[in-house]
Amino acid sequence: MTALLIIIPVVLLVGLMALGAFMWSLRAGQYEDMDGAAQRILDDSADEHPPT
Repeated sequence: MTALLIIIPVVLLVGLMALGAFMWSLRAGQYEDMDGAAQRILDDSADEHPPT
């Protein structure tokens, strides 16, 4: 029973930290352009030179 007095606050603290990290990533724009990266990897543009 005394273990619950330690585990519950620790779990709540870790959950709040995860929520804070998620909110920070939303504000930083991490999820703005989800399709852009998928399209850029398939783009075979002639602008880039191959390594010599």
